[in-house]
Amino acid sequence: MPEHIPDGTGEFAGRTALVTGAGQGIGASVALSLAAAGAHVAATDREPHGIEALATEWRARAADGPGAVTPYVLDVTDADAVTRTVDRVEAELGPLDILVNVAGILRTGPATELADQDWADTFAVNTTGVFHTSRAVAGRMAARGSGCVVTVGSNAAGIPRSGMAAYAASKAAATMFTKCLGLEVARSGVRCNVVAPGSTDTPMQRGMWADDPEGRGERRVIDGDPAAYRTGIPLGRIAEPRDIAEAVVFLASDRARHITLQELYVDGGATLR
Repeated sequence: MPEHIPDGTGEFAGRTALVTGAGQGIGASVALSLAAAGAHVAATDREPHGIEALATEWRARAADGPGAVTPYVLDVTDADAVTRTVDRVEAELGPLDILVNVAGILRTGPATELADQDWADTFAVNTTGVFHTSRAVAGRMAARGSGCVVTVGSNAAGIPRSGMAAYAASKAAATMFTKCLGLEVARSGVRCNVVAPGSTDTPMQRGMWADDPEGRGERRVIDGDPAAYRTGIPLGRIAEPRDIAEAVVFLASDRARHITLQELYVDGGATLR
């Protein structure tokens, strides 16, 4: 469970947010950060354990705080389930002001050897899932004249990565979808932006180091790998989930009220952008 809960500012007091993939990693950190700033967060994930633990953790740490975390089981690949869950959240917690798309999976392997199912599963969650949730929420926001959508993409969407063709392509598609959506709903007062993390200390990242007998996975990422045409991280550290959450919270806030259609890289300079 994330250790970091920022000081409550009440910046999002009275607002309702829906966060997908909130059971662990970046999604959990985003949910906690929004709640700490006063939002009532609908924390969703297809597995109940993580979001239930997150809600319990929040109640234990911030029982008197301005925000709240309520768990909802949701598989973003199921369009009907997304619509039903959004209906339920708005009925129980109030109209959604913020949507943060974090749910994602990673299937690695050479593009020429990638299984059809791995490709399909990756796009079902990382791209179609973003479409399902954004479609269900953004129209309601537009009708009300305000709202914010933040999609957590990846720096892999903007630079080729060996062994990550499906993931990179799915994140690139989700990124462009979010920007196109943002263009369509801008006149209605709805903002849509993307946060593009680099390597972040999450279960997904650590899963890529499982076969590293020397235990140097993190060091290899920081140093880079010329053989794989991969630069290292100029800042010399892997991100923590809260680094990504802080960027999401900023883009969801009124401080970013004139920012839309943008892609903010949070990768320690790894893509040299």
